[in-house]
Amino acid sequence: MITGLTATRPYLVRAMHEWMTDNNLTPFLLVDAFVEGVEVPQAYVKNGRIVLNIATTAVRELRLHLEFVAFSAKFSGIVYDIYVPIQGVLAVYAQENNRGIFFEQDGDIQPPPDKPKLRNEINLKKTVASSSLTLTKKAKPRPNLKVVK
Repeated sequence: MITGLTATRPYLVRAMHEWMTDNNLTPFLLVDAFVEGVEVPQAYVKNGRIVLNIATTAVRELRLHLEFVAFSAKFSGIVYDIYVPIQGVLAVYAQENNRGIFFEQDGDIQPPPDKPKLRNEINLKKTVASSSLTLTKKAKPRPNLKVVK
């Protein structure tokens, strides 16, 4: 095992931010508000977490540093200086499609949480159900779909 390497999290956050910006998606950060050093408006924290829009059009002076994410943003018309140590970033994902990277507390990548998966499964079930209804009306055989994980 190689030791002394820098953490991958800040590089992945920057890469995903750039990819989302290039594709006209809205990059969101999911932040653990209880990590030491996190400075966010506490009124917007729910269950110890806060979601921050880090699109270039939503923030000023965005700094995606190796050790932190910092910027200024308005919340209900009031400007706040936001500071998130990189270990406080739990995920960076696109608002429009929930595609992104979700981290474990120690920095490893993990699969997205159940909520986005469930939403996709519900959409898949609705699509399959509507396809089945359409096919049934036309007396065609039902599709045989498998959910691949």
